[in-house]
Amino acid sequence: MRAAVYRRFGGPDVVGVEEVPTPRPRPDEILIRVHASTVSAADHRSRSKDVPRGLALPSSLVLGLFRPRRRVLGMDVAGVVEAVGAEALGFAPGDEVIAMLGSRFGGHAEYALIKATDAVAPKPSRLRFDEAAAIVFGGITARAFLRQADVSAGARVLVNGASGSVGTAVVQLAHASGAHVTAVTSDANGDLVMGLGADEVVDYGKTDFAADGRMYDVLVDCVGNAPLSRVKGSIASGGAVLLVATDLPSLLTAKRDARRLGISVVTGPGPYRADDLRYLTQLAEEGRLVPVIDRTYRLDEIADAHRYVDTGRKRGSVVLAVS
Repeated sequence: MRAAVYRRFGGPDVVGVEEVPTPRPRPDEILIRVHASTVSAADHRSRSKDVPRGLALPSSLVLGLFRPRRRVLGMDVAGVVEAVGAEALGFAPGDEVIAMLGSRFGGHAEYALIKATDAVAPKPSRLRFDEAAAIVFGGITARAFLRQADVSAGARVLVNGASGSVGTAVVQLAHASGAHVTAVTSDANGDLVMGLGADEVVDYGKTDFAADGRMYDVLVDCVGNAPLSRVKGSIASGGAVLLVATDLPSLLTAKRDARRLGISVVTGPGPYRADDLRYLTQLAEEGRLVPVIDRTYRLDEIADAHRYVDTGRKRGSVVLAVS
């Protein structure tokens, strides 16, 4: 099969398309013929080892110390089940599915493996494969964080970094729950996030949301520039800070700060779940979760896709058309 392979850490040009053996499913796995994936911020960090402060060594245990442990990136896929292991229940060849591969990676290839009990679910029937891929990474991450907080009707939710793949999903999921959503983004992306369900927009170039005196029940930081030390005055008593992007000092002090301030601080998504993907599928079928695609690249253009993601300016998802 053809796959985008990188054998050393570095810039976009370390990734190139090669012929590699097609994987075979173990008894508990399914083999997916990949139609589309995305090139995410996680792929950028994994390829370049551009990780938040203090996380270089811990990340190396997952990514590899001197060379990549997983040579094919891609944390999400949308495709068709090609083969099913003897013990993999619930799926059959020909099923259209979406899957979150997580740190196992492997989505930037013509075929990918996942355990049938992991985060894999039917693809939304109303979405094309590229559209379906665009809701997986951001959507399941947003869902995994939001279900650890009280995001109900009337809750005041602020999303810092509302125009990225996770941010656009957080805006839509919080809106679907009936929350009042404040989106922090650039002025140029204001119309985008308002169209996704944001009630108001804060232009970070003009206003510091952490210094305007407003309070929120849930604050979601998708950028990594809103540590608790900056935003603690913006969280209502009993509220929650969801640190989708954060550094080691914030991870180490999260529990202590949460107790001291009487709030919740969430620093990770927890395990990715098929139930969360099925929830995304339901919202997509109802038209309450729409894919946001910035650009689409072919597999042969994988270096260009990485180069664009490296700019940090993508809106929503950058899709990789594999098949």
